Amino acid sequence: MKTILCDIDGTITKHMHAGHGGIYNEPHEVLPGVVEKFREWEARGDRIILITGRRESVREITESELRRLGIPWDTLLMGHADTGRILINDIGHRGQTKCHAIPVARDGGFEGTNWSICGL
Repeated sequence: MKTILCDIDGTITKHMHAGHGGIYNEPHEVLPGVVEKFREWEARGDRIILITGRRESVREITESELRRLGIPWDTLLMGHADTGRILINDIGHRGQTKCHAIPVARDGGFEGTNWSICGL
């Protein structure tokens, strides 16, 4: 089982260019390969943490749209700016790396992503 930390806008859904107003006025659009990968992670028992710079005040619509799109998650962290996120973790007892970063192109989806570099 792994813990997967994933951004929302531009990573799993099309980036909301209209700002928070667009979150209310436009339906969210899931990107290619995302739902399938999330369901794979869920079936394997991985813990899915979503993180976003969106304000807490848009939690209800965000959760509603994620459910509509069929995206499972365990925890949703709101209000965490995306100007730079750093994951810090220890090295395993046999020297194995226990944390990885997988950058994806904005609005590119998950198709063609090399998940093997992080054991996914």
